[in-house]
Amino acid sequence: MVSRVIPVDPFDLVIFGGTGDLARRKILPGLFRRFCAGQMPPEARIIGAARSDIDVAAFRAMVAEATQEFGGGFTCETGTLEAFLEQIDYVAIDARGDQGWAELQEKMSGKGRVEAYYFSVSPALFGDLAERLQKWGMADQDARIVVEKPFGRDLETAQTLNATLATYFDEHQIYRIDHYLGKETVQNLMAVRFGNMLFEPLWNAQYVDHIQITVAETVGVGGRGEYYDKSGAMRDMVQNHLMQLLCLIAMEPPARFDPDAVRDEKLKVIRALDPVLPHHIIRGQYQAEPMNEANAPGYRTAVGDARSRTESFIALKTHISNWRWAGTPFYLRTGKRMSARSSEITVVFKETPHSIFAEDAGRHRNVLSIRLQPNEGITLGVTIKEPGPGGMRLVDVPLDMTFADALGEEGADQVDAYERLIMDVIRGNQTLFMRGDEVEAAWAWTDPIIEGWEARNDVPKPYDSGSDGPTDSTELMRRDGREWRKVSL
Repeated sequence: MVSRVIPVDPFDLVIFGGTGDLARRKILPGLFRRFCAGQMPPEARIIGAARSDIDVAAFRAMVAEATQEFGGGFTCETGTLEAFLEQIDYVAIDARGDQGWAELQEKMSGKGRVEAYYFSVSPALFGDLAERLQKWGMADQDARIVVEKPFGRDLETAQTLNATLATYFDEHQIYRIDHYLGKETVQNLMAVRFGNMLFEPLWNAQYVDHIQITVAETVGVGGRGEYYDKSGAMRDMVQNHLMQLLCLIAMEPPARFDPDAVRDEKLKVIRALDPVLPHHIIRGQYQAEPMNEANAPGYRTAVGDARSRTESFIALKTHISNWRWAGTPFYLRTGKRMSARSSEITVVFKETPHSIFAEDAGRHRNVLSIRLQPNEGITLGVTIKEPGPGGMRLVDVPLDMTFADALGEEGADQVDAYERLIMDVIRGNQTLFMRGDEVEAAWAWTDPIIEGWEARNDVPKPYDSGSDGPTDSTELMRRDGREWRKVSL
């Protein structure tokens, strides 16, 4: 199946922090892939902006190296790396001073094209960059800015950040990027829900027993120890990534597939979330990998704090107080150094009210599994008769749609989330980006949870590297008569 690639309008994209890790690993290789796919017009320009005092040739060399190292080994058939590099420019700039701004202003003086500014820098610089863009005449009504998380560390700082950006840009110009929302499967979640009559009538508390959302990582905190120890799994993952997945799985059908219509429904979900009770929260910290502590140290060693109480794992249970989901529990789980790298949403339907098969002693449920990574795809578990003689023995089997298999060779080359989201910025489509009131509502739900365990002086439970988290998280499900889906590749 050959996917259609629709070119975008000519644009200028300025990447503040253009020499940083995110730009090298994701943004620049992603733009090269869009160039190779024929989606970037030849008039498009990508301008790196950073403190590094280098020239354009040195920056282009860095871009070339990044595309080779992080580009995924794909073959560019519609152009060459040299042609892509011709569209690359660079400005050495001071985010808090005047150096480089006159030069950038001159480069951005062309009209009649999309102008976008990617803030791939610390949130502490967002206000400075926004202010200088306005001061130098680059913050007009057609300009767009892209800001990376974290969007604050609590409700107060999120409100301050939103207010700062709103001083210089309108809400329709601000693109708060969460790369999870750019994943193919996340968007297919909406297609499955709202494009198939099969599921929507069953998508409610009458038929769904519970829903699990798991984002498991095999890596530790690595070089992010200082940052991570100030945030933890709740702030780093639950408040944004898992919250967005929860909204998409639980929201009402929007009146139309329109950015604000979709985000209005997501906001309603967040505002309907119940507070989380203390005994419905499990926090953990990973321990060193046995016999390999030098290469895989425990969490406290990795962050350099022997008394750290920051969680690298969290599991919790919550409910949504509305007509669709009243009484249906939602279980969220995320952690580092777990047994496998896996992101999955699981919808577990209720059992049949009565089994007519007397010889079948088992209990069967339909389970819809939506895999975000790896091997993106959707699996529906159904019950059938086990082949062979000997009576009516039932067995559960999966109906599997792995995208790489179902869509053939072209489908296997999935577009990276950053590629899709950056192209959406150029198109002016905010559907997959968070609105300011969404961010603040998420923090309003998250803050009391964090304040609660801090007031109780809770200490995270230790868990083994390579496990599925603390044993207490298993008990969280078991006392409800349920169990977590196995974390697997």
